[in-house]
Amino acid sequence: MRRVAYYKGCLAGLSARELDSSTRALAPKLGLELVELENVTCCGAGDIQTADPDYALHLNARILSEAEQAGLDTILTICNVCTLNLRQAALQLGDAELRARVNENLSRAGARTYSGGVEVTHLLWLIARGEGLSRLKEIAVKKLDGLRVAPFYGCQLLRPSKLMGFEDPDRPTSLETVIEACGGEPVDYPAKTLCCGFPILLAREKTSLAELARPLEQALAAGAEAMVTSCPLCHLSLDAWQRNAERALGRKLGLPVFHLSQLIALAAGVEPAQLQLSRHVVPLGSVLAKLSSPLVEE
Repeated sequence: MRRVAYYKGCLAGLSARELDSSTRALAPKLGLELVELENVTCCGAGDIQTADPDYALHLNARILSEAEQAGLDTILTICNVCTLNLRQAALQLGDAELRARVNENLSRAGARTYSGGVEVTHLLWLIARGEGLSRLKEIAVKKLDGLRVAPFYGCQLLRPSKLMGFEDPDRPTSLETVIEACGGEPVDYPAKTLCCGFPILLAREKTSLAELARPLEQALAAGAEAMVTSCPLCHLSLDAWQRNAERALGRKLGLPVFHLSQLIALAAGVEPAQLQLSRHVVPLGSVLAKLSSPLVEE
C-alpha cells in the first residue's frame, strides 16, 4: 500500500460528502492508504486567492506543512481547485526567502513550518498513467458495459499548463483513458475543457447557467448517457444546478453526473451504498439499471 496525505478539501466533507466516501471506498483497491490531513483549513478556493493572495499562500503552506510533518511526500487531492492552489503555493515556496517569511508567520501563529518538497497530485493524475493505470485495469472487474460517458475536465485542472503540467490543456486524454479502462466509451465534445460556470453562479446566474448548460447539451447531442468530472465544484454546477439550467433552456436535460471516484468504484465492484449515489440531484437510476447495479439507499 502506498501511503499518501489525503486532502479532501471543503466540499467533500460537506455538500459533496459522497465524493469523500467513494474515494475512501476506492482507495484500498488502488493500493492507496489515505492518511487524512485533519488539522487543515480550506485552500482558499478562488475567493481568498483574489482578495488576499499572500494570506492564501499562508493557508496552503500550512496544509503542505501538515503533510510534511506526517512524514509524507505526496498530497492527494480530489478537487481541481485544491490541486491548483496547493501546487501554486508549493511552487512559490520554492523561493527560500519567501518560504522563510511565511514560516516565521506560521510559527508566530503556532502552526508548523514547511521546508519544501511535498508533491501535490490529483486522483486522476495518479491513475491515468503508468502503474496507476495498470492497477486500474486490474481492479475494473465489473466493466461499464460500453456506457457512453462524457468527460468533463473543467478549467482549473488543466490550466495554467506550466503549473499543472500533466497534459495538453487543449487536447487532454486522461479522463478518456480512465473511462476506457473501466469499460466505458468516452464521448468527445468541444466544451469538455471549459468552465462549468461555478465561480459566477451567484453573481451572474444567467451567464453561469448558460456556461453549465453548454457541456451538458453538447454531451447529450454526442450521445452521452452520463458525465464524469474530477472536480466537486464542477459536479455541484452540473448536477445540483442542472434543473435550473433546464428551466432557463425550457427543456429537459436529465444527464446523470458522476464524481470520478464513483465511476471507477462502480467498475471496481464497490457496493453502490458505499458511494452515496442517492445524494445526487439528477437521478442515476437509468445508468445503474443498464449496469445491473440497483441503487441501494443508506
